Amino acid sequence: MGRITQRKRITRILRESDNAQDSTQPRQPGVTSRSKVDLLAVEEPLELRLAGEAFTVTMRTPGHDFELVAGFLVAEGLIGRSEELRGLRYCAGADEFGNQTYNVIDCDLDPFVMRPSISEKRNVLTTSACGICGTTSIDAVEKTLPPAPERGPQLSISAETMLKLPDTLRDQQKIFDKTGGVHAAGLFDAEGHLICLREDVGRHNAVDKVVGWGLMENRLPLTGTVLQVSGRASFELVQKAALAGIEMLSAVGAPSSLAVDLAERAGLTLVGFSRGKSANVYTHDHRVEGRLELTAQDTFSVE
Repeated sequence: MGRITQRKRITRILRESDNAQDSTQPRQPGVTSRSKVDLLAVEEPLELRLAGEAFTVTMRTPGHDFELVAGFLVAEGLIGRSEELRGLRYCAGADEFGNQTYNVIDCDLDPFVMRPSISEKRNVLTTSACGICGTTSIDAVEKTLPPAPERGPQLSISAETMLKLPDTLRDQQKIFDKTGGVHAAGLFDAEGHLICLREDVGRHNAVDKVVGWGLMENRLPLTGTVLQVSGRASFELVQKAALAGIEMLSAVGAPSSLAVDLAERAGLTLVGFSRGKSANVYTHDHRVEGRLELTAQDTFSVE
């Protein structure tokens, strides 16, 4: 498996008042510099093939690649049950030193799964910053959402528990502790217990890995759960959560208008600016217990 982190020698520059004044390196007045080794989060391409035919390429942090692919297929609306994914395998591929790169995965889908047409294929590189860059039109982005399940737990979470999720997520971010360069997505139950956490340089990749874990564990739809993410709440993250049956998406950053609109239509509770002491609930607030009474406003804060 490819490396998750990479060492890189860098030059560290500090104000003189912030650093011990024992450096022997030449420096400008008021600053000092030194050489050190830093850890970087690895970003490499992953090519996804369907029955040997190229479908898309995404940039990601290596690790949990099968989950990433499974979650991506769920988000694309191609599959929704574990039995529809017959198999995943790494294809042959080597770098200039002859080492296996593990950067190509071929998917074996159930014969009854509808294959995407040429017009639906991702015909450009999907970057780690964008989950929908390769789609050919905005109509192709908004997938058909599955109906709400008639059985299974319905989420009800206390405001106090909800506000603790970002800190719990941050405490478990092992790759971020080393690099400071990855996003995280964590799946929680109504009591605030962490079920699954994944990290990646791409926000949407981290979510795909969590959803892919759920698919491969035969736990879809993920009703009764909250997805906490480390960044902002974008349209594609709402889409991925809704397609997986997740009932609440909570983000430490802001949501976009399109994300709020989709969450409203999908019946998803969308939370933004969740930072320990306060949060804004933008849609379907009935899942949050102990919240403030609503006034004549579009959003409210949980203090």
